[in-house]
Amino acid sequence: MKLVRFGTLGHEKPGVLIDNKIYDVSGFTTDYDENFFCSDNFAALQQYILNNIDHIVTAPPDVRFGAPVARPSKIVCIGLNYADHARETGATTPSEPIIFMKSTTALVGPFDDVIIPKNSEKTDWEVELAVVIGKKASYVSEAAALDHVAGYCLHNDVSERAYQLERNGTWDKGKGCDTFAPLGPWLVTPDEIKDVNQLRLWLNVNGQKMQDGNTSNLIFNVPFLISYTSQFMTLLPGDVISTGTPAGVGMGLKPAVYLKDGDIVELGIDGLGTSKQTVKAYSGN
Repeated sequence: MKLVRFGTLGHEKPGVLIDNKIYDVSGFTTDYDENFFCSDNFAALQQYILNNIDHIVTAPPDVRFGAPVARPSKIVCIGLNYADHARETGATTPSEPIIFMKSTTALVGPFDDVIIPKNSEKTDWEVELAVVIGKKASYVSEAAALDHVAGYCLHNDVSERAYQLERNGTWDKGKGCDTFAPLGPWLVTPDEIKDVNQLRLWLNVNGQKMQDGNTSNLIFNVPFLISYTSQFMTLLPGDVISTGTPAGVGMGLKPAVYLKDGDIVELGIDGLGTSKQTVKAYSGN
């Protein structure tokens, strides 16, 4: 299944994408949140759709897509998880996963604008595979890790490099700004993904290919990341783990290139759809 959330910001409804139509399933669940995922509702949702397909309202074709997961308890990110990306940034390839957190207030829809933060000069892009947790995970073994997955999403881990690397402390300052986590367009359940460790992911800026990688090149693969992360924190249903980005970020170019007002970022992952964001300068006080 492909789960979507649609509607105006803050008023999204849950839906299921079937044959390029969004079916409103708010009669089955109020949202795709922790309560939905922890109840293992997928089989029941499928049956609800089969029983009601002729009566379920469909969304208009121009409806806004929200993030496919309602605000999770946490967005956990993995840094430098592709060797080519580590090399381009001049970093040492990590011996263990680097974990940092991304604010849940950064979460936006896949076609929403990305806002360059106030006083930012180094806002960057990062296409990533995101894993959505479907079952509470604490001290999970690598062998059992995929049993805890609800599905997979496309994620742009937007990053402000000066905030991240030049302002002291952890990376979180440059990762959690508003609009810095466009997620979606949909959550794809694991049964639709043949091999999560063999997915092409790419990103263009203004039509120019900047990133073109494959999850086969992850230093630490998805089962390991779930198991590893669960040793340090309990993962709750609906939580997101973003698994890292391949080479081709703006910081790694010579000279470095960063996003500016009016830029168009397009990205995609095999089987997980594509997204597109327009970059806009901060316009507040």
